[in-house]
Amino acid sequence: MKALVYLGKNKKAFEERPKPEIAAPTDAIVKVTKTTICGTDLHILKGDVATCQPPRILGHEGVGVVDKVGSAVTAFKVGDKVLISCVSACGKCVYCRKMMYSHCTTGGWILGNSIDGTQAEFVRIPHADSSLYPIPDGADEEALVMLSDILPTGFECGVLNGKVQPGNTVAIVGSGPIGLAALLTAQFYSPAEIIMVDLDDNRLEVAKKFGATSTVNSSDGKAVETIMKMTNKRGVDTAIEAVGIPATFELCEQIIAPGGTIANIGVHGVKVDLHLEQLWDRNISITTRLVDTVSTPMLLKILAAKKIDPKKLITHHFKFDKILDAYEAFAHAADTKALKVIIEA
Repeated sequence: MKALVYLGKNKKAFEERPKPEIAAPTDAIVKVTKTTICGTDLHILKGDVATCQPPRILGHEGVGVVDKVGSAVTAFKVGDKVLISCVSACGKCVYCRKMMYSHCTTGGWILGNSIDGTQAEFVRIPHADSSLYPIPDGADEEALVMLSDILPTGFECGVLNGKVQPGNTVAIVGSGPIGLAALLTAQFYSPAEIIMVDLDDNRLEVAKKFGATSTVNSSDGKAVETIMKMTNKRGVDTAIEAVGIPATFELCEQIIAPGGTIANIGVHGVKVDLHLEQLWDRNISITTRLVDTVSTPMLLKILAAKKIDPKKLITHHFKFDKILDAYEAFAHAADTKALKVIIEA
């Protein structure tokens, strides 16, 4: 089969790889029909994710059709259309029993990280019964790809961890796909203000269309001053970090109001300074999380009820044999205006 393979820092290739086989009775093999590229894939290519070692097939999102099932799989059969969760969960270990599926002792975020992922014609899914979701007849599969990772990530790591409440002021630092997913799902809780911060005017315009009440272009170095002025020098109740670099996390530290919450979503590859000399007396909380996908069933219902439209995040389409072009478009989003790309068989 063809697959997109990580070959080392800043190296990737589209090449032939063996089709995966059932390795455990709880496995399923899924023929991938649609996948996408995540910002985390770019972090891997930059060398930021030590657990991902070459040669690894990348990708942890997608939808497809079950091709084979192990003898212990009971919830799915050959031919079923399925949504692939970015997190694999055994459902039985100490962490799964706490609904911390991201820390499953034999699963977690392993697809496209410590085992081969979804940017291939076929993928092996461990713990298939609890790591796949059936696709209802007539469902929009492109929209469902957004539920593999970015919608639950923005919601769980940003909105839930950030304790977004009705009437609150929320700042989301980073208006890329994850930041926009947090913006879409924050609106479930009716915050009074959602301020989007980014360097890219195009992404800020998209954020306005998605429901942001205000936008701040931080390229002039005055984002803190601007946001403090907007909030009468109080700061924001929730600051969501959705980039993964020191400057954006430190910006969150500077704009958080007393009693507020900083919710980190970004994947950080280098150290970040924690300014306790400024924050020690301010009653703030700082949260970190890897998505657990516990919200996926709820998000599936909200999608079916048409209460949210994640397809708005999709800007580009590519055939699978053009996946290298898709990476170029996604990696140069400032020029291509790419948000999420759909790669289809």
